[in-house]
Amino acid sequence: MLGLRRSATSGHDRIRTLAPIHLVLASAPPRRAELLRAAGITFDVHPAHIDETVRGGEVPEAYVRRMAEEKARVVHALQPGRVVLAADTTVVVGSLILGKPADPGDARRMLGLLSGRSHEVITGVTMVAGVDGRMETQVGTTTVEFAALQADDIDWYVASGEPMDKAGAYAIQGGASRFITRIDGSYSNVVGLPVALVWEMLKRLTS
Repeated sequence: MLGLRRSATSGHDRIRTLAPIHLVLASAPPRRAELLRAAGITFDVHPAHIDETVRGGEVPEAYVRRMAEEKARVVHALQPGRVVLAADTTVVVGSLILGKPADPGDARRMLGLLSGRSHEVITGVTMVAGVDGRMETQVGTTTVEFAALQADDIDWYVASGEPMDKAGAYAIQGGASRFITRIDGSYSNVVGLPVALVWEMLKRLTS
């Protein structure tokens, strides 16, 4: 992983040298870790355990922002001085937030809501750096379109077990790929982390 440091040999902002940055990932899902590794970003994993209940009247973007910021604060308090990355992803149909399904019946319900229509995948990303806790939060949004699902499609997918620990009850990188007809935006965001957005935030926070 490379952060940016201003060069001592030039007064121009455009001339920079590179210094290594080792993140702390405040998240347990292996998908985020896989995305960071694929991008060449090094990190330790220190999951934050917080209450993820949606507040009454809370809109999706405010929810993922709050979750990401709370996770980042918890881990940064334990890892002062390090760069902490936290994220929270949810699936939104209309104004309805779809988290992880409670059981197979709930997964069937969610997949029925996604069938034959577009929805949004929204990820709040927070980065905290330094002993002073400098923080930045951004939100990445991707539109995903599902084909119309038959009952047999839903039964097969739920029986695979894949939906049970996924927001919106599906994994775009897994069996649900056969159902997805179009995406508009970051693919990695749908997997669980908008990597390009993370990289831009890291450059700003560590330059």
